[in-house]
Amino acid sequence: MPAQLHKEIQLANRPEGMPTNDDFNFVEKEIPTPAENEVLLKTLYLSVDPYMRGRMRDVKSYIPPFELNQALTGGLLAEVVESRSDLFEKGDIVSSNLSWAEYNVANASKLQKIDPTAASITAHLSVLGLTGLTAYFGLLDIANPQAGETVVVSGAAGAVGSIVGQIAKIKGTRVVGIAGSDDKIDYLINELGFDAAVNYKKDSFKEDLINALPDGVDVYFDNVGGDISDAVIRQLNKHARISLCGAISSYNNEEGDLGPRMQGQFIRTSTMMKGFTLGDYAKELPTGVAALTQWLQEGKLKYDETIVEGFENTPEAFLGLFKGTNLGKQLVKVADPEFAQL
Repeated sequence: MPAQLHKEIQLANRPEGMPTNDDFNFVEKEIPTPAENEVLLKTLYLSVDPYMRGRMRDVKSYIPPFELNQALTGGLLAEVVESRSDLFEKGDIVSSNLSWAEYNVANASKLQKIDPTAASITAHLSVLGLTGLTAYFGLLDIANPQAGETVVVSGAAGAVGSIVGQIAKIKGTRVVGIAGSDDKIDYLINELGFDAAVNYKKDSFKEDLINALPDGVDVYFDNVGGDISDAVIRQLNKHARISLCGAISSYNNEEGDLGPRMQGQFIRTSTMMKGFTLGDYAKELPTGVAALTQWLQEGKLKYDETIVEGFENTPEAFLGLFKGTNLGKQLVKVADPEFAQL
């Protein structure tokens, strides 16, 4: 009987500047067989995230770089199609960080079982997953917003930023979002309840930002960096806090990042800026999941997803992150479940 095959996506090159489709290879392999305490998983949804761009560089970081001619890895949702573990049975839905592949074998202890009745299963890759938790800890632990303060969020219509703004509203703050289209500005204000939002692609951006901040900035949640952050930092209040989550404006910059030197501004305003990754909060994740789940069930959190259909379109979905095409979480739907009743 001929072996059954599936495809995985490998990193073909280390991109210079913006990645292209040529930096990815689709490779056929045999569908793996699970050993004792392992399960065979069929991928249902893949998460594509900006941090993956950094892993394409061969540089020291908080997480090892992707290897050339090996499968890229990321968050995914999958269905158990064969189990050799007492922890899972056929039809269970799980989440984990695994290869960009149509099938994976994984040790059962490395998987998290998803309750498909608690929320849409894709919520566990967005509002109840990496992006929601990043928003939760990055805002509340680092910035500690207080009622009546002004919170500014860049990349506000993205997966993390959209949740940050809503949590800030739950905490009683005034929230100003920054995004890249008038449709996204309308979404932030009229759908998510932001108090104001500014389009950074307009020539009047800096003036519009100042007008949206009559009381300055107490908290800045930075997903973007670059010129946008330079403009926000000039509006900081005394004892401002900056939660440094991402710098997507520079991820494909071959020249390296260069901008104003803000040490004097930080000294004058007694500003605190701290970078973080979600791994810093590994032991506290259940607390974040519980809070996010409660707010979601109470209707205090909304989330949107941009879902691209087809495993073959995964690279395009990833590249779209750097073009601002996504609203909310960017996902790829790979397949429908075979056994689970969703």
